[in-house]
Amino acid sequence: MELMVLWDIDHTLIENAGVSKEIYAAAFTALAGRAPVGPARTEGRTDRLIMRDMFQRNGLAEPDWTAVEGALSDAGKARRQDLSRRGAALPGVREVLKEVSVRSSWVSSVLTGNIADNARVKVAAFGLDPLLDLAVGAYGADAVQRPDLVAVARERARRLRDARDGVPVVLVGDTPRDVEAALATGSEIIAVASGVHSAEELADAGARTVLPDLIDTGRVLRILDAIAAR
Repeated sequence: MELMVLWDIDHTLIENAGVSKEIYAAAFTALAGRAPVGPARTEGRTDRLIMRDMFQRNGLAEPDWTAVEGALSDAGKARRQDLSRRGAALPGVREVLKEVSVRSSWVSSVLTGNIADNARVKVAAFGLDPLLDLAVGAYGADAVQRPDLVAVARERARRLRDARDGVPVVLVGDTPRDVEAALATGSEIIAVASGVHSAEELADAGARTVLPDLIDTGRVLRILDAIAAR
């Protein structure tokens, strides 16, 4: 029974304790020469959209994406120690990732709005990177809109891990945008109310499976097993 499980990072796998917004502010400042007028608006958006929005709200033209990505990468690397010190892997995450990682016919990776460099910084800060197949993940530089990242991850899994076409995909995330990405691409969704959005908000967005957190490893595995068996 094959399965592809794609985990969101911020507020699903880790608590970043505000470091993410500091990364966006630092990248903006490096490119614009001044601090932004307000914090980044994230909530499941890709880095492309987050930075575009910051420049628009500050009345500035958006720089070339290569420069933006480089500034984000530099800002993320510079804050890895802050993230390790102030943030944390969320309860139950390490245990469930370990269990999923040993399923020989499953692919377990990430689908995140973060660029690849910063996604690696965030999971490595808490020792989660060996439990994820990051090479087949989909990242914030790969597409503007989150639903388009699903096809990116599918293609990488097919090319790098010989995943068959049509293998079931499950997104695990904490925002309505994670739910919307699943619904738009025919993927399954496990919504987790571990971020700023309540279980009711996630259900209203269309999630049929909503968990308070990832603490109950057995429950998460039963849900994933049932999807793989369909």
